[in-house]
Amino acid sequence: MKRKDLLGIKELSKSELNEILTVARDMRDAIDSGEKLTTMRGKSVMTLFYENSTRTRNSFDAAAKNLGASTGSISVATSSVQKGESLIDTGKTLNALKTDVIILRHPVGGAPRLLAENVSASVINAGDGFNEHPTQALLDVMTALRHFPSLAGVKTVIVGDIKHSRVARSDIAAFTKLGAEVTVCAPYTLLPSGVDGLGASVETDLDRALDGANIIMPLRIQFERMDQAYFSSREEYREYYGITQKRLSSCASDYIVMHPAPINREAEIDGDVADGRRSVIEEQVTNGVAVRMAVLQLLTNRGE
Repeated sequence: MKRKDLLGIKELSKSELNEILTVARDMRDAIDSGEKLTTMRGKSVMTLFYENSTRTRNSFDAAAKNLGASTGSISVATSSVQKGESLIDTGKTLNALKTDVIILRHPVGGAPRLLAENVSASVINAGDGFNEHPTQALLDVMTALRHFPSLAGVKTVIVGDIKHSRVARSDIAAFTKLGAEVTVCAPYTLLPSGVDGLGASVETDLDRALDGANIIMPLRIQFERMDQAYFSSREEYREYYGITQKRLSSCASDYIVMHPAPINREAEIDGDVADGRRSVIEEQVTNGVAVRMAVLQLLTNRGE
């Protein structure tokens, strides 16, 4: 891969997508064997998160350390950002510190691209507004490919808060590039304007959407991003859009259940489904480290 930054799935070619996944499989083998790699020894990785995160931030930190890189983290709440420092100036400071990779999460869509245009360090988008979350989509695709030999024709259903979900946008792009048939299912209030242009079919009836599905991915209800009521109650949402064992009876015999986490149990997904034998949620977490190791290595060794 020759590019400096990973800003989104939409801009990746299918060959780049497959290259990342190939390297990620090798990284997963290294994780499983307990092998520590040194391909990023002497490199520095900094996380810069303007929004809260547990899984993504720690996953990137583990990935960098597994490759031998030094890591650091800027807490925006206690940094000069609170004094009015701009994103570009913060980026330039990190650049002057000879940081090799900046991993950015930001509430404004497009912020990682703005940063990438103003620093020589590689920038990885760890989630920007309602735009994209590329490494989440990569780990989701990687997880799916560990259960299906190919994604061509695999029926994938993404359920829930499509309107506020950067994960949904990146997943649609990644899964469709690899040939999956993607359906998004949500009440009209949680479907964004222009949803028909995202590349997935649209359904509002969950039972119809799940018929014959291979991959089911409920999304977290993002209560913190909602500035108004999009459904009347948590209980009503579960009644019509919650993933329950009963509902899954119409899926294909080989179905798996994914979730980008954290989970609102007994809302978008029941606990017995999240913890059940068809759930691959914990596997997604491990694959997230492998994918991020692959992205870090490819970006810092581009052209070599």
